[in-house]
Amino acid sequence: MTVSGTGFHSLTTEVHDHHPTVEGSIPDWLSGTLIRNGPARFEVGDRRVNHWFDGLAMLRRYAFNDGSLRYSNRFLRTDAYAEAMDGRLTGQFGTDTRGWRRILETVTSLGVPDPTDNANVHVARIDGEYVALTETPRRVAFDPETLETRGHFRFHDDLPEHITTAHFVNDPHQNELVGFATQFGRTPQYHLYRLPTGSRTREIIASIDANGPAYIHDCSVTANHVIIVESPLVLSVFRALNPFAEGAIDMLDWQPERDTRVLVVDRNTGDIVADPTFESAFTFHHVNAYVDGGTIVLDLVEFPNGDIVDTMSLSELGDGFPDVPDAHLMRYRINPDSNTISRTRLYDGAMEMPRVARSVIGRRHRYAYGQVTDRTGANGLVKVDCETGIAREWWKRSVYIEEPIPVQHPDADSEDEGVVLVTALNPQRERTELMIFDAATLDVQARAILPHAEPFGFHGRFFQSM
Repeated sequence: MTVSGTGFHSLTTEVHDHHPTVEGSIPDWLSGTLIRNGPARFEVGDRRVNHWFDGLAMLRRYAFNDGSLRYSNRFLRTDAYAEAMDGRLTGQFGTDTRGWRRILETVTSLGVPDPTDNANVHVARIDGEYVALTETPRRVAFDPETLETRGHFRFHDDLPEHITTAHFVNDPHQNELVGFATQFGRTPQYHLYRLPTGSRTREIIASIDANGPAYIHDCSVTANHVIIVESPLVLSVFRALNPFAEGAIDMLDWQPERDTRVLVVDRNTGDIVADPTFESAFTFHHVNAYVDGGTIVLDLVEFPNGDIVDTMSLSELGDGFPDVPDAHLMRYRINPDSNTISRTRLYDGAMEMPRVARSVIGRRHRYAYGQVTDRTGANGLVKVDCETGIAREWWKRSVYIEEPIPVQHPDADSEDEGVVLVTALNPQRERTELMIFDAATLDVQARAILPHAEPFGFHGRFFQSM
């Protein structure tokens, strides 16, 4: 089967505590649970959704203990799921308009919307609750052992939000999550906030007037800053009012005449420390940030424009992704004194889904791991030494690597002492494999053959304890 046919097919089978066949050895010290999220059903009745982002959310669980692995997968039983089982499409990212027009109605009245709860992007642990996340402000709680849906998760605050991040930065050094939300209105704003461990009340760090506003997917922190990148991919309510609009995707308007603005905010005072601009570019995912003397360093993956969003429609995704634009690993060095920025490419290959070791989040990192995407017939794994520029890669024909998750050894002395967990689709075998790489060498230590081929997912987290 082709990669497109396998990676974007509907998976309807759910399993619980399946013990997959393992080739190689799972390290005995690896104890914890990887939970990934992503779309898994693309047909509703006799219709197929238009965009990858619109598939119904499915959680995938990989539990490690004493050298063994147990695997489970389960759909989130959301309102969107229930309507889909009744053969009805609700407004999503690039499919249908009914649900999205509910948002538009509330936007024009400056109220808080009640949009889709198809939370298929990421997961987080908030105040002891495990939560599935998307970019609408409807979060869904689930049981981390059974993956059963527990209902909607609600914060204990009234922070106004129309678009929200699914990418919390989990800062282990300050024991808090950091996130942001976009509020539409006459003066649109970005609300940057912290969420202390054990709390459900978000504390606003800063509210910043937005240009656009822009579609922002991710953020970074240093020990003293929060950083967002405001690209010229603008969220235009007026575009979505077009009677032929199909969903939220029609709000997105690439305006290359606008600059890209990097907003660096003091994490303690909420003051804008720097807001340099440069020519138009777009980013989905940040790598990490830190302070180097008087300079703020931000690593991320950068696209030349916003075309990537349209090329993720199912009609555009050809076999091997030939039309999907490449992103590159970039380093931004920001001088707050002069409010200037310099940009340097750290790796010549195309890269996405970047991650660093948990211990260096918001601190100086040396290594970045990612999905490398510029070879036809495969997606590889890359480890980039961000100090030397040397890259170590792993490839195998017809194997499609997804987001890598670094997990450090509990007694690690270095950031690359441990393993990297990766799910990888093998269309020829029509199976997904859970692969375990040595984080230093990228040697394969083990692979577990799952009972089916998982559709391509988005993001996940490794939880040391449940």
